[in-house]
Amino acid sequence: MFFENIATSDEDLLEEYLENGTIEDQNIIALISQRKVIPVYFGSALKMEGIEEFLAGLNQWTQESEHQSEFGLRVFKISHDNKSERLTWVKVTGDKLQAKTELLDSEKVNEIRIYNGDKYQVVNYVEVGEVAALSGLSSTYPGQGLGIEQDDNKLKLRPILCYRVVSDSDLSNLLAALRELEDEDPSLHVKWSEHLQELSVELMGEIQKEILEVLLMERFKLQVSLEQGSILYQETITASVEGVGHFEPLRHYAEVHLLMESMPAGSGVIFENKCSLEVLDKNWQHQIMTSLASKEHLGVLIGAPITDMKITLIGGKGSNVHTVGGDFREATYRAVRQGLMELREQQACQLLEPWYSFNLTVPQDAVGRAINDIQKMSGKFKLPDQISDLVTISGQAPVSEMQDYASEVRAYTHGLGQLECIVTGYLPCHDSDKIITNEKYDPTSDLANTPNSVFCSHGAGHTVTWDKVRDTAQFPYVTGY
Repeated sequence: MFFENIATSDEDLLEEYLENGTIEDQNIIALISQRKVIPVYFGSALKMEGIEEFLAGLNQWTQESEHQSEFGLRVFKISHDNKSERLTWVKVTGDKLQAKTELLDSEKVNEIRIYNGDKYQVVNYVEVGEVAALSGLSSTYPGQGLGIEQDDNKLKLRPILCYRVVSDSDLSNLLAALRELEDEDPSLHVKWSEHLQELSVELMGEIQKEILEVLLMERFKLQVSLEQGSILYQETITASVEGVGHFEPLRHYAEVHLLMESMPAGSGVIFENKCSLEVLDKNWQHQIMTSLASKEHLGVLIGAPITDMKITLIGGKGSNVHTVGGDFREATYRAVRQGLMELREQQACQLLEPWYSFNLTVPQDAVGRAINDIQKMSGKFKLPDQISDLVTISGQAPVSEMQDYASEVRAYTHGLGQLECIVTGYLPCHDSDKIITNEKYDPTSDLANTPNSVFCSHGAGHTVTWDKVRDTAQFPYVTGY
């Protein structure tokens, strides 16, 4: 029966089995490595049942991977030991790693630890295929590639809810604890608002919130409650524009022209340089591109982060006499905001919110109630082709409307219903006018992100508002936008 089941997964092996009545081990190993056959073992590590059989099977049915000869590391976790020493967990993917090796700028590996439970052994080196914890590194992060390995960004999660941190604990201790946990978990974002004197965390949802509260108590002895969070919105654009920023107080000079274009959902923010060296010196272009990438740019509807946008450097102007460090940074930030303000005037800015993809399973007699609820939540849904005693409705709905709906489902189905949700991404906000009105965000009053430019006249700098920059710019517009 064993060989029969294996043979059905591959035509060539089926012929081999029919001729010989058996299959060579190497052929089965090849199928396993191709993921055509998946071995399954049953047991319990806690009760030490089935462990020997599993290890024997692992030895029999797997083959060692071929490794690259060039040095490579993959960071998969950050942790802290009981002395709060930072540890970087890595797998060596090529060559070997020795202690005291300088991996990052001015950062050396102090110790290489091989852990067994809470205990560890310090070794001088680890070879390809081995896993170890490294001390002495402070700027590593999960998914980072070192050596010939590239960073892995595929599994990055972006929080969708913001919770206010409420605690009687010392603020400095609380912030230090949250920063340590943020270092370990990239999906946890910690923010301190100087204006509100308020600490907040950005999370994926209720389960992560509960885990964080328990971690702060058990690990740091800090009693913390996280109050119901608000939705984390994003902004994007639906048209193209040439944004211009000019920065020319006395004895300073820089002007930047950026083409800002809409991109497909999920693209993030992309930066590109299409400026000729005959227009801007290479050093100035580098300053502009560095400035673009070093800041999270905010939209002009509610001040939420922008996304799904391509920003291309297409022109600008500097002065060999007056341009100094920081001038192009100021002009670059103003160019982004000025372009966004022009698009806002054209009603080409769009507010985005996170949406769930859901499967809602309810008894047949509750389908009408479920459909009515989904429509009230501005959701989209699809009914199955065949209706049975339990009906599964699939669809999409805004997180803001559905985040507390699971408890309602359990109530009106008397425990028979079930709601499964997963964040599908950011889509146009279902009630953007209401959100924008409630936020009362004034982009021209946000002095840290001003859309206005500074020009020099009669020996003094003066402000030119964003809507007058097009007529005042000193480098000609490159596009027709």
